[in-house]
Amino acid sequence: MTPEHDGRLMILLVDDAPTNIQILNETLKDEYQLFFATNGRDAIRITKESMPDLILLDVIMPEMDGYEVCRILKADHLLQNIPIIFITAMNQQEDEAIGLELGALDYITKPFNPVIVKLRVRNQIELKRQRDLLARLSHLDGLTEIANRRSLNEALEREWRRGSRSQKPISLLMIDIDYFKMYNDSCGHLAGDDCLRLVAQGLKGALGRAADFIGRYGGEEFLAILPETDESGALVVATLMQKHISGVDIPHPTSPLGGRITLSIGIATATGKREQNCECLLNAADKALYQAKQEGRNRIVASQAISC
Repeated sequence: MTPEHDGRLMILLVDDAPTNIQILNETLKDEYQLFFATNGRDAIRITKESMPDLILLDVIMPEMDGYEVCRILKADHLLQNIPIIFITAMNQQEDEAIGLELGALDYITKPFNPVIVKLRVRNQIELKRQRDLLARLSHLDGLTEIANRRSLNEALEREWRRGSRSQKPISLLMIDIDYFKMYNDSCGHLAGDDCLRLVAQGLKGALGRAADFIGRYGGEEFLAILPETDESGALVVATLMQKHISGVDIPHPTSPLGGRITLSIGIATATGKREQNCECLLNAADKALYQAKQEGRNRIVASQAISC
Protein backbone atom coordinates (compact mmCIF):
# COMPACT_ATOMS: atom_id res chain seq x y z
CA MET A 1 0.00 0.00 0.00
CA THR A 2 1.17 3.54 -0.68
CA PRO A 3 -0.34 6.14 1.69
CA GLU A 4 0.02 9.85 1.12
CA HIS A 5 3.33 11.32 2.28
CA ASP A 6 2.79 12.92 5.71
CA GLY A 7 6.18 14.59 6.08
CA ARG A 8 7.89 11.80 8.03
CA LEU A 9 10.70 9.74 6.54
CA MET A 10 9.29 6.82 4.57
CA ILE A 11 10.27 3.16 4.87
CA LEU A 12 9.13 0.37 2.58
CA LEU A 13 8.76 -3.02 4.28
CA VAL A 14 8.97 -5.96 1.88
CA ASP A 15 8.16 -9.44 3.22
CA ASP A 16 5.81 -12.18 2.05
CA ALA A 17 4.97 -13.08 5.67
CA PRO A 18 2.27 -10.75 7.12
CA THR A 19 3.44 -11.58 10.65
CA ASN A 20 6.89 -10.16 9.95
CA ILE A 21 5.41 -6.99 8.46
CA GLN A 22 3.18 -6.64 11.52
CA ILE A 23 6.15 -6.94 13.90
CA LEU A 24 8.21 -4.39 11.95
CA ASN A 25 5.23 -2.06 11.73
CA GLU A 26 4.77 -2.12 15.51
CA THR A 27 8.49 -1.50 15.99
CA LEU A 28 8.85 1.45 13.61
CA LYS A 29 5.42 3.08 13.18
CA ASP A 30 5.93 5.77 15.84
CA GLU A 31 8.99 7.27 14.12
CA TYR A 32 8.46 6.66 10.40
CA GLN A 33 5.79 6.49 7.75
CA LEU A 34 5.57 2.86 6.68
CA PHE A 35 4.19 1.18 3.62
CA PHE A 36 4.30 -2.41 2.55
CA ALA A 37 4.79 -4.96 -0.23
CA THR A 38 4.47 -8.73 -0.02
CA ASN A 39 6.30 -9.58 -3.26
CA GLY A 40 9.20 -8.33 -5.34
CA ARG A 41 7.23 -6.89 -8.24
CA ASP A 42 5.08 -4.76 -5.97
CA ALA A 43 8.21 -3.64 -4.12
CA ILE A 44 9.77 -2.35 -7.36
CA ARG A 45 6.55 -0.62 -8.42
CA ILE A 46 6.04 1.09 -5.06
CA THR A 47 9.68 2.18 -4.93
CA LYS A 48 9.36 3.87 -8.33
CA GLU A 49 6.12 5.59 -7.32
CA SER A 50 7.03 6.69 -3.81
CA MET A 51 10.84 6.93 -3.60
CA PRO A 52 11.15 5.72 0.02
CA ASP A 53 14.00 6.82 2.23
CA LEU A 54 14.86 3.23 3.20
CA ILE A 55 13.83 -0.31 2.18
CA LEU A 56 13.72 -3.30 4.52
CA LEU A 57 13.80 -6.23 2.09
CA ASP A 58 13.22 -9.92 2.81
CA VAL A 59 15.67 -12.22 1.03
CA ILE A 60 13.47 -15.31 0.63
CA MET A 61 10.27 -14.59 -1.33
CA PRO A 62 8.41 -16.56 -4.01
CA GLU A 63 8.81 -15.73 -7.73
CA MET A 64 11.35 -12.94 -7.21
CA ASP A 65 13.71 -13.05 -4.23
CA GLY A 66 15.18 -10.07 -2.44
CA TYR A 67 18.51 -10.36 -4.24
CA GLU A 68 16.82 -9.94 -7.62
CA VAL A 69 14.78 -6.98 -6.35
CA CYS A 70 18.01 -5.39 -5.12
CA ARG A 71 19.72 -5.97 -8.49
CA ILE A 72 16.87 -4.28 -10.35
CA LEU A 73 16.73 -1.27 -8.01
CA LYS A 74 20.49 -0.76 -8.05
CA ALA A 75 20.50 -0.87 -11.86
CA ASP A 76 18.13 2.12 -12.03
CA HIS A 77 20.10 5.35 -11.58
CA LEU A 78 17.06 7.11 -10.10
CA LEU A 79 16.62 4.42 -7.43
CA GLN A 80 20.14 3.13 -6.82
CA ASN A 81 20.88 5.44 -3.89
CA ILE A 82 17.90 4.31 -1.79
CA PRO A 83 19.48 2.35 1.08
CA ILE A 84 18.47 -1.30 1.47
CA ILE A 85 18.65 -3.43 4.61
CA PHE A 86 18.05 -7.15 4.05
CA ILE A 87 15.87 -9.01 6.53
CA THR A 88 16.54 -12.73 6.69
CA ALA A 89 16.65 -15.79 8.89
CA MET A 90 19.95 -16.78 7.32
CA ASN A 91 23.18 -15.91 9.09
CA GLN A 92 25.87 -17.54 6.97
CA GLN A 93 28.63 -15.14 6.01
CA GLU A 94 28.43 -16.08 2.33
CA ASP A 95 24.76 -15.07 2.22
CA GLU A 96 25.53 -11.72 3.78
CA ALA A 97 28.36 -11.23 1.31
CA ILE A 98 25.97 -11.68 -1.64
CA GLY A 99 23.70 -8.92 -0.38
CA LEU A 100 26.53 -6.53 0.42
CA GLU A 101 28.08 -7.08 -3.02
CA LEU A 102 24.72 -6.20 -4.59
CA GLY A 103 24.69 -2.88 -2.74
CA ALA A 104 22.72 -3.57 0.43
CA LEU A 105 24.05 -1.68 3.44
CA ASP A 106 23.13 -3.95 6.34
CA TYR A 107 21.30 -7.09 7.52
CA ILE A 108 18.58 -7.63 10.14
CA THR A 109 18.05 -11.23 11.18
CA LYS A 110 14.85 -12.97 12.24
CA PRO A 111 13.48 -13.36 14.86
CA PHE A 112 13.53 -9.59 15.24
CA ASN A 113 15.02 -7.79 18.22
CA PRO A 114 13.10 -4.46 18.30
CA VAL A 115 16.00 -2.56 19.84
CA ILE A 116 18.44 -3.77 17.19
CA VAL A 117 15.94 -3.07 14.39
CA LYS A 118 15.45 0.53 15.57
CA LEU A 119 19.19 1.15 15.92
CA ARG A 120 20.10 -0.27 12.52
CA VAL A 121 17.32 1.66 10.82
CA ARG A 122 18.22 4.88 12.65
CA ASN A 123 21.89 4.53 11.67
CA GLN A 124 21.08 4.07 7.98
CA ILE A 125 18.58 6.94 8.01
CA GLU A 126 21.19 9.27 9.52
CA LEU A 127 23.76 8.20 6.92
CA LYS A 128 21.20 8.84 4.19
CA ARG A 129 20.54 12.35 5.56
CA GLN A 130 24.25 13.10 5.29
CA ARG A 131 24.47 11.67 1.76
CA ASP A 132 21.38 13.62 0.70
CA LEU A 133 22.90 16.85 2.01
CA LEU A 134 26.08 16.27 0.00
CA ALA A 135 24.00 15.35 -3.06
CA ARG A 136 21.95 18.55 -2.76
CA LEU A 137 25.12 20.62 -2.61
CA SER A 138 26.49 18.87 -5.71
CA HIS A 139 23.22 19.61 -7.54
CA LEU A 140 23.24 23.36 -6.88
CA ASP A 141 24.46 25.99 -9.31
CA GLY A 142 27.32 27.71 -7.53
CA LEU A 143 26.40 31.21 -8.67
CA THR A 144 22.61 31.33 -8.34
CA GLU A 145 22.18 28.68 -5.59
CA ILE A 146 19.30 27.03 -7.41
CA ALA A 147 19.40 23.65 -9.17
CA ASN A 148 22.08 23.08 -11.79
CA ARG A 149 21.82 21.38 -15.20
CA ARG A 150 22.52 17.93 -13.80
CA SER A 151 19.80 18.27 -11.20
CA LEU A 152 17.35 19.53 -13.84
CA ASN A 153 18.03 16.54 -16.07
CA GLU A 154 17.41 14.10 -13.22
CA ALA A 155 14.24 15.90 -12.09
CA LEU A 156 12.88 16.00 -15.63
CA GLU A 157 13.44 12.29 -16.18
CA ARG A 158 11.86 11.50 -12.81
CA GLU A 159 8.77 13.62 -13.49
CA TRP A 160 8.49 12.29 -17.04
CA ARG A 161 8.36 8.73 -15.68
CA ARG A 162 5.80 9.70 -13.08
CA GLY A 163 3.66 11.50 -15.64
CA SER A 164 3.80 8.57 -18.06
CA ARG A 165 2.45 6.30 -15.33
CA SER A 166 -0.31 8.66 -14.19
CA GLN A 167 -1.06 9.98 -17.69
CA LYS A 168 -1.09 13.52 -16.36
CA PRO A 169 0.51 16.39 -18.30
CA ILE A 170 3.88 17.92 -17.56
CA SER A 171 4.89 21.41 -18.69
CA LEU A 172 8.30 22.98 -19.19
CA LEU A 173 9.16 26.66 -19.21
CA MET A 174 12.39 27.57 -20.99
CA ILE A 175 13.34 31.07 -19.79
CA ASP A 176 15.90 33.48 -21.19
CA ILE A 177 17.05 36.90 -19.92
CA ASP A 178 16.58 39.32 -22.82
CA TYR A 179 19.72 40.97 -24.21
CA PHE A 180 21.88 39.61 -21.40
CA LYS A 181 25.11 39.89 -23.41
CA MET A 182 24.40 43.60 -23.87
CA TYR A 183 23.85 43.84 -20.10
CA ASN A 184 27.24 42.23 -19.40
CA ASP A 185 28.94 44.47 -21.97
CA SER A 186 27.47 47.66 -20.54
CA CYS A 187 27.35 46.89 -16.80
CA GLY A 188 30.23 44.44 -16.36
CA HIS A 189 30.37 40.76 -15.48
CA LEU A 190 30.11 41.29 -11.72
CA ALA A 191 26.82 43.11 -12.25
CA GLY A 192 25.84 40.28 -14.62
CA ASP A 193 26.42 37.75 -11.85
CA ASP A 194 24.28 39.82 -9.48
CA CYS A 195 21.58 40.00 -12.14
CA LEU A 196 21.56 36.21 -12.57
CA ARG A 197 21.21 35.74 -8.82
CA LEU A 198 18.31 38.19 -8.60
CA VAL A 199 16.53 36.63 -11.55
CA ALA A 200 17.02 33.11 -10.17
CA GLN A 201 15.49 34.02 -6.82
CA GLY A 202 12.66 35.90 -8.54
CA LEU A 203 11.82 32.87 -10.67
CA LYS A 204 11.97 30.60 -7.65
CA GLY A 205 9.60 32.91 -5.79
CA ALA A 206 7.08 32.71 -8.62
CA LEU A 207 6.59 28.96 -8.18
CA GLY A 208 3.62 28.19 -5.99
CA ARG A 209 3.92 24.44 -5.39
CA ALA A 210 6.55 22.30 -3.71
CA ALA A 211 6.48 19.92 -6.71
CA ASP A 212 7.50 22.67 -9.16
CA PHE A 213 11.21 22.79 -9.95
CA ILE A 214 13.44 25.60 -11.24
CA GLY A 215 17.09 25.51 -12.19
CA ARG A 216 19.77 27.22 -14.22
CA TYR A 217 19.94 25.51 -17.59
CA GLY A 218 23.05 27.32 -18.76
CA GLY A 219 24.33 30.87 -19.19
CA GLU A 220 21.33 33.17 -18.87
CA GLU A 221 18.78 30.39 -19.49
CA PHE A 222 16.61 28.79 -16.81
CA LEU A 223 14.26 25.80 -16.94
CA ALA A 224 11.12 25.28 -14.86
CA ILE A 225 9.52 21.83 -14.56
CA LEU A 226 5.80 21.87 -13.71
CA PRO A 227 4.38 18.39 -13.01
CA GLU A 228 0.65 17.78 -13.51
CA THR A 229 0.29 21.14 -15.23
CA ASP A 230 -1.47 21.78 -18.53
CA GLU A 231 -0.70 24.60 -20.96
CA SER A 232 -3.09 27.07 -19.36
CA GLY A 233 -1.56 26.44 -15.94
CA ALA A 234 1.93 26.85 -17.37
CA LEU A 235 0.90 30.15 -18.93
CA VAL A 236 -0.24 31.41 -15.52
CA VAL A 237 3.15 30.52 -14.00
CA ALA A 238 5.09 32.10 -16.89
CA THR A 239 3.09 35.32 -16.60
CA LEU A 240 3.72 35.40 -12.87
CA MET A 241 7.44 34.98 -13.49
CA GLN A 242 7.52 37.98 -15.79
CA LYS A 243 5.63 40.02 -13.19
CA HIS A 244 8.06 38.98 -10.45
CA ILE A 245 11.08 40.03 -12.48
CA SER A 246 9.37 43.27 -13.43
CA GLY A 247 8.80 43.88 -9.73
CA VAL A 248 12.47 43.29 -8.94
CA ASP A 249 13.09 46.18 -11.39
CA ILE A 250 16.67 45.50 -12.48
CA PRO A 251 17.97 48.38 -14.66
CA HIS A 252 19.24 47.44 -18.13
CA PRO A 253 20.51 50.70 -19.63
CA THR A 254 21.13 49.30 -23.14
CA SER A 255 17.98 47.19 -23.53
CA PRO A 256 15.62 48.22 -26.35
CA LEU A 257 12.73 46.99 -24.18
CA GLY A 258 12.31 49.87 -21.76
CA GLY A 259 15.56 49.97 -19.82
CA ARG A 260 14.75 47.06 -17.47
CA ILE A 261 15.58 43.35 -17.38
CA THR A 262 12.85 41.31 -19.09
CA LEU A 263 12.26 37.64 -19.89
CA SER A 264 11.36 35.59 -22.92
CA ILE A 265 9.66 32.28 -22.11
CA GLY A 266 8.87 29.21 -24.19
CA ILE A 267 6.24 26.72 -22.99
CA ALA A 268 5.87 23.07 -23.93
CA THR A 269 3.29 20.65 -22.55
CA ALA A 270 2.83 16.92 -23.11
CA THR A 271 1.62 13.73 -21.51
CA GLY A 272 4.49 11.29 -21.48
CA LYS A 273 4.59 7.84 -22.99
CA ARG A 274 6.58 5.04 -21.41
CA GLU A 275 8.30 4.09 -24.63
CA GLN A 276 9.60 7.59 -25.32
CA ASN A 277 11.91 9.96 -23.47
CA CYS A 278 11.58 13.59 -22.44
CA GLU A 279 13.86 15.02 -25.15
CA CYS A 280 10.90 15.87 -27.38
CA LEU A 281 9.38 18.02 -24.64
CA LEU A 282 12.67 19.78 -23.97
CA ASN A 283 13.17 20.45 -27.68
CA ALA A 284 9.64 21.84 -28.00
CA ALA A 285 10.21 24.26 -25.11
CA ASP A 286 13.49 25.37 -26.69
CA LYS A 287 11.79 26.00 -30.05
CA ALA A 288 9.03 27.99 -28.36
CA LEU A 289 11.65 30.13 -26.62
CA TYR A 290 13.40 30.70 -29.94
CA GLN A 291 10.10 31.84 -31.43
CA ALA A 292 9.53 34.24 -28.52
CA LYS A 293 12.93 35.81 -29.14
CA GLN A 294 12.37 35.99 -32.89
CA GLU A 295 9.06 37.79 -32.33
CA GLY A 296 10.71 40.57 -30.36
CA ARG A 297 11.47 39.14 -26.87
CA ASN A 298 9.74 40.00 -23.57
CA ARG A 299 6.94 37.61 -24.43
CA ILE A 300 5.61 34.11 -23.80
CA VAL A 301 5.11 31.57 -26.59
CA ALA A 302 3.52 28.15 -26.15
CA SER A 303 4.58 25.39 -28.53
CA GLN A 304 2.12 23.76 -30.89
CA ALA A 305 0.55 20.54 -29.64
CA ILE A 306 3.22 17.85 -29.48
CA SER A 307 3.08 14.10 -29.13
CA CYS A 308 5.77 12.63 -26.89
